[in-house]
Amino acid sequence: MKSLKSLLIITSHNKLGDTLNATGVWMEDLAAPYYILKDGGEYITLASPKGGQVPLDANSQSALAVTKNTQRFQQDAQAMYHFTHSLPINEMKAEDFDLVFLVGGYGAMWDFTDNKCLNLLLENFITQHKPVGLVGHAVVALISLKINNALLVKGKKITGFSNHEEQVAGLNEKPPFLLESKLNALGALYSCGPDTASYVMVDGNIVTGQNPASAKETARQTLLLAHNKAQLVQLY
Repeated sequence: MKSLKSLLIITSHNKLGDTLNATGVWMEDLAAPYYILKDGGEYITLASPKGGQVPLDANSQSALAVTKNTQRFQQDAQAMYHFTHSLPINEMKAEDFDLVFLVGGYGAMWDFTDNKCLNLLLENFITQHKPVGLVGHAVVALISLKINNALLVKGKKITGFSNHEEQVAGLNEKPPFLLESKLNALGALYSCGPDTASYVMVDGNIVTGQNPASAKETARQTLLLAHNKAQLVQLY
C-alpha cells in the first residue's frame, strides 16, 4: 500500500473570545491523528491559518487530559518541529495531498469559522473526491462551506463537540456560538454520543468526530477512505 500525503490543519487563534484566557489546539486532537498517520507510513504536513508556532490550550496538558499520544508527541522532536513551524494554509493546495484532517480545540471556533481561504481549500478537497476529517470544534469549518452553491452540512450526518460537553466544561458562553446548535440550525443531521466517549460519523467523504476521545478513530476512518478513494469518485 503506497504512502499517502496528509495535511493536518490546526488553529492559530490563542484567545478565548474577549476574555484574557488563553486557548488554542487541544493536544489529543492533534497527537492521536498525527500518530495514526505517521505510524501508517504517511507523509504529514502541518498548516495553520497564520503559519508558524501554533498555540496550545494549556488545559489539554492537565493530568486528566494527558494521554500516551500527547506524551509521545511532546517528546518527539520531529513532531514538535512541525508544531512550531506550521505552514500557512494559503500556500496549501488540495492537489498536493490525499487527505486533510482538521484538528480541534477552542481556537478553531474563531479562525476556522467563515475562513475564505480554508473554505476554498476544503471545497477543492471535496470536489477532488478526497477525504476530509474533522474532530471536536474543528467541525465548525464546515458551517459556511458550500458545494455547488448548497450548504454542505444540510442533510449531512455530522457530529462535533456537544452542547452538554460545553456546559460541563463551563465554557458554553465563551465561544461565539454553540457548535451543536449551529449545525442543527443549518439543517445538519447532528448526533452525538456520551460525553468523553468516542463517537464518529462518516457521510460520503466527510468524517467527523465528537471530541478528543474520538480523534484517533476519526483519523483512522479518514485514512481508510483515502486508501479506498475509488468509492468517493461519484459523490459530487
